[in-house]
Amino acid sequence: MPASPGDPALDALLLPFTDGSLAWPDDGALMLGAREGAALQRQPWPGLVCEQTFKPEVDALRSAGRDVRDPDGRLWLLVLVLPPRQREHARAVFADALARLRPGGVVVAAMANDEGARSGEGDLARLAGPVASKSKFKCRVFWARPAAGQGDAALALEWRALDAPRPVVGGRFTSRPGLFAWDRVDIASALLAEHLPGDLAGRAADLGAGYGYLSAELLRRCPGITALHAYEGDARACALLPGNLAPYVDRVALDVRWHDVASGLPDRYDVVVTNAPFHAQSRAERPDIGRAFIAAAAAALEPGGRLWMVANRHLPYEEELAAGFGQSRVVAQRAGFKIVEAVRAARVPAGRPPRR
Repeated sequence: MPASPGDPALDALLLPFTDGSLAWPDDGALMLGAREGAALQRQPWPGLVCEQTFKPEVDALRSAGRDVRDPDGRLWLLVLVLPPRQREHARAVFADALARLRPGGVVVAAMANDEGARSGEGDLARLAGPVASKSKFKCRVFWARPAAGQGDAALALEWRALDAPRPVVGGRFTSRPGLFAWDRVDIASALLAEHLPGDLAGRAADLGAGYGYLSAELLRRCPGITALHAYEGDARACALLPGNLAPYVDRVALDVRWHDVASGLPDRYDVVVTNAPFHAQSRAERPDIGRAFIAAAAAALEPGGRLWMVANRHLPYEEELAAGFGQSRVVAQRAGFKIVEAVRAARVPAGRPPRR
């Protein structure tokens, strides 16, 4: 789901241009990790080009009329950065920003103070040389204009490679920094996989598939699954899913979908599994995302279809489960998580009252 209208880091990112500290280039700017928000809507930003891999944010940017593109090799006088939270991924983005800069250009980044702003400022300084900064909105905006002989070009090359896919979980999967639980099996997903019954069968969907652990476990444990659609909002994860699910391609019809699950699902299923996210791209809890995943599952399941999900035990999903399903139950609780099975109500034949 897109960022909420209040986005202090985005406000801070544009502050140097609204207070006159920096000038907006005549030929525009590139924004990495772009998000739509009120700060972009307060005035025109001529020639702004946005790059983003998270589908809900891409949809929000396009709905606002932003120019969203894939990387095309162009160099810029201004590169704006909203760094990701995971530090290795952020370092790769800083290095990429410098590689996209024209001589004499400036890189500007902003981060929340409680999400590593000081570390991010230090990392940019290591790559680019002296950094200027301002603090506002409980965030820090910082910028550098690299000059010959400043910064560390070798380190920039090293950090740019940090986004490269690499083996994880003993080589069973390939993942990359910045994905959820990118270098391990998430404890909640492992708990859900442990409780999946072997009789799940038919067409299945994994909502928020990540690098594919839960999808792979569903296929390994449930031989009756005939098709699996892996839905994932991060294009960087989607690129890894075909390889990570390749062992099952001869048995099951697999389809990887870069999609915002909260917008609804385009197909019908007999089984849905999910470790629904409860954060977007910040630390703030977003139980509305989990509620939207439950509603999407309920709308997409066939009558009698089954949802198996894991969630933090404190998250209040009972109302959504009651609204969307004929019945639900907590199967297990452990380590602060709960496993829930919910069954879609069966259709009632015409002329026959529902069972009481």
